[in-house]
Amino acid sequence: MSYQIPEIDLKALFLGHKGENVDLFKEVLLKMVDEHVGWRQNYQTKDMPVITPFDKSKQSFQDTSNHMRSVFNELSCKLRSQSMPWHTAGRFWGHMNSETLMPAIIAYSAAMLWNGNNVAYESSPGTSQMEEEVGHQLCKMMSYKAGESWGHICADGSIANFEGLWYARNMKSLPLAIREIAPEYVQGKSEWELLNMSTEEILDIMDQLPEKLDEIKSRSARGGYHLPKLGKWLIPQTKHYSWLKAGDVLGVGLDAVEAVDVDSSYRMDIAKLEARIRELAAQHIPVLGVVGVVGSTEEGQIDHIHKIVALREKLRREGIYFYIHVDAAYGGYARSIFLDENDQFIDYDKIDEVYERNHVFTDMKLKEQWLTDDVYNAFKAMSQVESITIDPHKMGYIPYAAGAIVIRDIRMRDAISYFATYVFEKGADIPALLGAYIMEGSKAGATAAAVWTAHRVLPLNVTGYGKLMGASIEGAFRFYNFLKGKKFNVNGKTITAYPLAKPDFNMVDYVFNVEGNTDLEVTNKLNHDFFDYSSYVKGDLYGNKFFTSHTDFAVPDYGNSPLEYVQSLGFTKEEWERVEKVTILRACALSPYAHDPEVFDYYAAELEEAIQENLTHAMNE
Repeated sequence: MSYQIPEIDLKALFLGHKGENVDLFKEVLLKMVDEHVGWRQNYQTKDMPVITPFDKSKQSFQDTSNHMRSVFNELSCKLRSQSMPWHTAGRFWGHMNSETLMPAIIAYSAAMLWNGNNVAYESSPGTSQMEEEVGHQLCKMMSYKAGESWGHICADGSIANFEGLWYARNMKSLPLAIREIAPEYVQGKSEWELLNMSTEEILDIMDQLPEKLDEIKSRSARGGYHLPKLGKWLIPQTKHYSWLKAGDVLGVGLDAVEAVDVDSSYRMDIAKLEARIRELAAQHIPVLGVVGVVGSTEEGQIDHIHKIVALREKLRREGIYFYIHVDAAYGGYARSIFLDENDQFIDYDKIDEVYERNHVFTDMKLKEQWLTDDVYNAFKAMSQVESITIDPHKMGYIPYAAGAIVIRDIRMRDAISYFATYVFEKGADIPALLGAYIMEGSKAGATAAAVWTAHRVLPLNVTGYGKLMGASIEGAFRFYNFLKGKKFNVNGKTITAYPLAKPDFNMVDYVFNVEGNTDLEVTNKLNHDFFDYSSYVKGDLYGNKFFTSHTDFAVPDYGNSPLEYVQSLGFTKEEWERVEKVTILRACALSPYAHDPEVFDYYAAELEEAIQENLTHAMNE
C-alpha cells in the first residue's frame, strides 16, 4: 500500500520526555498484539484451544501467574532504579543512548511475537523480505547503484566491521588463488601487481570463472593461504577497538592492523597516510585496505573520505591499490541530511534552499556553524568506497541490537559465501540466501521489522531522517556554544569549560580546568571526579540532574595529537610529555528535543546549576 507521507513532526515519533505519547504508544502496540492473537485464533479454526477454563481455574495456574507477576514487579524495580535517563530532553549528555523511535519499539515488540529467524527464510519470510528491503534502502542512502549493491542488518557495528575486513581479506587474496587455478587469466602479472589489482578487476575476472569459484576460494585466504602477503590494514588512531578484534579473529594478525596519526582535529592525517603507504610500497608491502571513520567513537569527527578516495586514485596510477571501508557505525545515518526529496545528493549551493523548505534546522546560523566543505565532501565520497558500516541502533534511533553493512558491488558476496542446505537452497532467490553471506547463524527478524518500520515512517532523506539528524546536530551546537568559555566559581576558584573541537557531527567533548592550574594530573583528576558524580559511579541515577561520559586521550593511542588542545588549556609541552594523558568529558548529543530553543534555554539554566553542584563535589574530593 502506498500513500503520501505527510510532513514529519518529530514530536509524534517518540514516547516523550514525560511519556506524553503514551496513549498513542498503547493504542498502536495493543492493536498489534490484538492482530497477532487474531492471527492465531483464525489459523485452522477447527483446532480447539489447549489452555482451557478448567486449566485457568487450577490453583497451580493461579500461583504460577502470580509468581510471574511478582517477577515482573522485581524486574520493573531493577529497571527503574538501575537505568540511565537517556530519554530526557536536556539532562543526559553522555553515551550513545537516546530516545528510541516509538514506531521501531512497537514494531520490534510486535514482531517478537512471531519470533522469526532471518537466517532461515523458511522460518521468517516476512521479516527476511523486510531485511532485504532495508539493505537496499541503506545502499540508496549511500548513493550506491540499485541492483548492483547489497546490504544487510547484523548484530552491531563490530560484526559489520568484521565483515568489512572479511570482504577485503578474501578479495585481496583472490588474484593469488587465480594464479594457481586459472593462471591464464592473470598471465604476465607479477605478484606485486596481483596484490594491487582493483576490486573491479578481480570481480570481472571472477565473472568469467563461475565453474571454478569454489576451487579458487579454497586456495584464497579462506583456505588459510597467502595471509602473510596481504599487507597492512590502516586505520586512524581514532579507530574503534573492534578492528583489533577483527584482525585477530580473521587471521590477518594484530601486527597488520596499523594506526595512522590523526591531526589536531582528530581526523586521519592524509599526508601521513600517503607517506606510510609509500614507505610500505618501497618495502614491497601492499596495503590490504584503509578505514575512514565517519563519526569517531570518542570525538564524533568525520575523516576526509574524499581525500582518501582521491589518494587511492592518485596511487592507482602508480600501480598501488587498496580497499576502502568506511566505519560509519555512528555517523552513517547523517548522510540522509544530504539527500533531497528525491534521494539525490544535494548540490552544495542548493543546501540552504532544501533545508529551509523541509524545516531541517530551526536556526540556520547553527547550520552555518556546522557544515564545512570537508564534511560535505566526505559524506559525498562515501558512494565511492567498497563497504560501509552503519548502525541503526545509534543514529537510526532503533532499539539494540541493530548494526548493518552495505557493499558497493553485490558480486563481492561470492568471495565470502557459504551454503547450508538445511537453512537455504543454493541457487534460490534472495532473500532466501541471506545466511550464506553473513557471520551470524541466527538473527532476530524483529530487528528487521523495527528498522523497516522506522524507514517507512521516516524516509532516509531530508523529509524524514534528515530532519532528525538536523535536530541532533542543532542540539549539539547549542550545547557546544553553551559550554564555550563557561565559568563556574567553586570554593573561591574559577573553573572554565573548554570544548575540544568544533563538532563535525553531534558529539561534544570538553574539559574543565581551574584557572591558573598548570598541573595536568590535577585537571585529569578533576574531570574524572566530575564524571563520577555525573554518572552511575557516585551519582544518584534517578535524582541526578546531569549525566555525561568520559574517556582518556593518551599517547599510546593518540600520540601527540592532543598536544595543541592541551596547550590551549594552559599546559606546557613538557607537562604533556610528563603526564601523556588528558581526561576528556564526552557528550553524544542525540536528543530529538534539545534543538528547540525554548527547550534548550530551560535546560541550560538547569545544566548550569547541576554542573556547578557536581564540580563542587569533585573539587571537595
